[in-house]
Amino acid sequence: MNFIKEVLNNYFKAWNDGFVTKNGEGIRNYMSESFVGYWAHSNLDKPDTYHYDYDLNSVLRQMDNAEKSFEGVSITERKNGNEILVLGRETNVINGAPYTAQCMFVWRKEGNEWKLLREYIELER
Repeated sequence: MNFIKEVLNNYFKAWNDGFVTKNGEGIRNYMSESFVGYWAHSNLDKPDTYHYDYDLNSVLRQMDNAEKSFEGVSITERKNGNEILVLGRETNVINGAPYTAQCMFVWRKEGNEWKLLREYIELER
């Protein structure tokens, strides 16, 4: 299962590179074309939904001096090893202020690559 840790490290490296370049293509390369994301926090009754084609560049342009990290808590194989469910905590440091979130990622084997199929991010604030 060390391979999924490497995939996660590379995915978060792509985010950090994107914060610098303001180009989301490196991030999108990790996403399935069937990707669906959910983002929420305590003031929302239901999560915001976004898909493969959401405007990553716009998101990146909103965050200067940003860095993203991830601490995995649980990794579970399913569908005979063709999907992996990852639970953990993501931290975004933006202009020196940390924003933490609980996360669930579903990665799926597509051809010879692991692609992010779904993510659920619940901001802790």
